[in-house]
Amino acid sequence: MNHSRVYKLRLLPPSSENPRNSEGSFVQLWDGSLFFAYSHFYGGAHDNSTARIAGRFSYDGGRTWTENDVLVVDNEGSENVMSVSFLRLHSGPIALFYAIKNSWGDCKLYMRTSDNEAQTWSEKVCTIPHEGYHVINNDRVVQLSSGRLVVPAAYHPCPDGTRESWSHRGISACALSDDEGQTWRMSRTWLEAPQESKSGLQEPGVVELNDGSLMMLMRTDMGCQFRSYSHDGGDTWSPAESTDILSPTSPASVKRIPSTGDLLLVWNDHTHVGPEFREKRTPLTTAISKDEGRTWKHVKVLEDDPDGWYCYTAITFVNDAVVLGYCAGNPRIGGLNLLQITVVDMDWLYEA
Repeated sequence: MNHSRVYKLRLLPPSSENPRNSEGSFVQLWDGSLFFAYSHFYGGAHDNSTARIAGRFSYDGGRTWTENDVLVVDNEGSENVMSVSFLRLHSGPIALFYAIKNSWGDCKLYMRTSDNEAQTWSEKVCTIPHEGYHVINNDRVVQLSSGRLVVPAAYHPCPDGTRESWSHRGISACALSDDEGQTWRMSRTWLEAPQESKSGLQEPGVVELNDGSLMMLMRTDMGCQFRSYSHDGGDTWSPAESTDILSPTSPASVKRIPSTGDLLLVWNDHTHVGPEFREKRTPLTTAISKDEGRTWKHVKVLEDDPDGWYCYTAITFVNDAVVLGYCAGNPRIGGLNLLQITVVDMDWLYEA
């Protein structure tokens, strides 16, 4: 689908020395260039294989990228570092968030800042004041209009720190900071899925709505995304409820489009697929909401390979385009092992 309105670049295919390149996040630098950091695996392709955070630059809105990696964060964990989120803080510096994974019972998100446009980084601060294994997706951390930082997280109880005892039933909560990341606390509400769900509420993402409330979307094994709302900046949340955003057990990503004020959703839309697609992370689709997430229109298909595996989307906006970075593998090379950049003309997203 490479044409003037949708441009796709298989940016980072895997290799024997580098078997997986996956989920990342964008930040636009003051000179207008884009910096994209991602999880660069070099000791295997599993979620607990060794990895570092690496980055590339684009000077043309995401269509081409520098050929060589720059090291952002070396492996600081017993297993790896991964799952990057960038954020331009209201005060000006860039915030970098990433997970440090030590075991199946110890995974937390850490934060560093840069006041020289990602050239150097401060000492790290732990954002999760709670022991255990926490999943925070890439490109998930938000700063509210109030200045509060919100880290949406899924806690997975793991009694003895082994994969065999690790519970796949996620419990969603948020870590909150009111001093731009110097200190953190957990939200009062911890959200759980209905008992019939084996997955629980996993991989949450948050967006601030125009009335100041927050909407959280969470992946489940219930055939759809679940949703919750907060009216106090992420401290307390309404009971999680099912939505008509049909999907496999795969995350959705949502951000506000600066030029229009509408919400953009990127997810695996299973509205029109058969039962053989139940657990497949395909197709990859976008939709627009003009009513703060109550309904979604202008559904567009970005990827439709029935054997494709599309997920963990990073979103940024440059001029009249949206730039997406996501895993775009398949059974032959591994679903999470190839990282793709796609640049989409904003007008195309709104076409009927």
